[in-house]
Amino acid sequence: MANLTSPYALPPLPEYTLYPLPPLLPWISDAYLGPALLVIAYWAMSGLFHAIDSLDLFPQYRLHTPAEVLKRNHVSRWEVLRDVVIQQVIQTGVGIALTVLDKEAMGGREEWDVAWWAQWVRRAQWGIPGLLSLVGLDAKSMSSGNSVLSGALAGGVYPELTQVVLQHGQEVVAPAFANWEIQVAKAIYHLGIPAVQFAVAILIVDTWQYFLHRAMHMNKWMYTTWHSRHHRLYVPYAYGALYNHPFEGFLLDTCGAALGYALTGMTTRQSMWFFTISTIKTVDDHCGYAFPWDPLQHLTSNNAGYHDVHHQSWGIKTNFSQPFFTFWDTFLGTKWTGGDVSARYERARLAAQKKVDTEYRNSITGSAATESVREGAAPYTSDVSNATSTARTTHSIAQPAIPRGKALYQAAGGRQQVLDDSSSTAGGRKILAEEAAEEVLAQQALRRSVRKRSQSSASAGLKGFADRVGESLQGKGTGVLGVENGR
Repeated sequence: MANLTSPYALPPLPEYTLYPLPPLLPWISDAYLGPALLVIAYWAMSGLFHAIDSLDLFPQYRLHTPAEVLKRNHVSRWEVLRDVVIQQVIQTGVGIALTVLDKEAMGGREEWDVAWWAQWVRRAQWGIPGLLSLVGLDAKSMSSGNSVLSGALAGGVYPELTQVVLQHGQEVVAPAFANWEIQVAKAIYHLGIPAVQFAVAILIVDTWQYFLHRAMHMNKWMYTTWHSRHHRLYVPYAYGALYNHPFEGFLLDTCGAALGYALTGMTTRQSMWFFTISTIKTVDDHCGYAFPWDPLQHLTSNNAGYHDVHHQSWGIKTNFSQPFFTFWDTFLGTKWTGGDVSARYERARLAAQKKVDTEYRNSITGSAATESVREGAAPYTSDVSNATSTARTTHSIAQPAIPRGKALYQAAGGRQQVLDDSSSTAGGRKILAEEAAEEVLAQQALRRSVRKRSQSSASAGLKGFADRVGESLQGKGTGVLGVENGR
């Protein structure tokens, strides 16, 4: 039997046989599972945050109030949902294409790969005696009763570790790896290499998105054509994370992730992890909450609070970094430097709440003025056509002011009915005049002017206004509604 052992001979690499790697789940191909995981992760995370929003579970950690979501955003939730679905369709198509066009995933070579790295672990030991001699130490004198330690200090010499292998059909004695060398090689292969791939992929995605994102803010045409759509969300929320122009979504998100996948040599299964984590991070950055116990918001400095600054009018040209780290903002001077913004946020909260309060003030019916414009006039069209000119005149001179749309038709018919009440001792015109004057007084009380009028002057003003309204209602016609009749 031939002997291939020598002081610096490397253990041979094992033979292997490749075979197609079976899918992770027997009922779906990995090519389809990867893109599906992104969609599932996106809506699972978004659903979680939407439930927190709807149930108002952690209001103390909100970056913005529900009033701000309602009043400061310039796009409906339906439009956001529609564009996110469009982008996910594009992402899914590209993801399937990448995996289908890629080489078929094969298994059976893992032991060979581990042994290959174990050979490099052995080669690294060859330099240990020389390094020890540089500091005046003798490897032989440091040898102990531990054969593994002695072999490592001697430069990876393990004469007692041998194995019998077949070479060219003959059995030969060859060197073998120490158990610790195999364990280190497995750690490199299963943990170290994927960690490096992930780190490089993060660098690629962060770099791609930073410079392209920044370009879309610096170039007016790119901003107004593509990126301004995303910034209709001044108050981000979770499922609006991928609300973009379809081309921007393809260029910024899909292409950036595809580059990270291709340039790092990730396997399909590694890409599942990377893309899913990236998706969860993107949703978390738009969630609208600053949770002290959310690990994604503390592992890196790029979190919901950091990115939220970028969505405000005063910070829109800062904090371009996404989705992982902020080093490009730091290096290139585009990080927000205005310090604490809590006062700005508080002003925005108060302004938004004021808008909501104004719209819903005294709205015991639960309706909003915007509903009047959205809905048709039916079934009040005939009431308007039958209204007298006096009833229509009320809309131009009386209070409360009626919003345009369906409410205008409803009020015209109602006021006509008041005028028709001839049995009223007060008279229909007088009732409408007093009602309008009382509304004016109520609005003055709500505004609370700095220079408060005395009660007597307010009463005098009220009486004078009622008289003027009453006079105006005496037989004056108008075409306020654009409907004339022969009544």
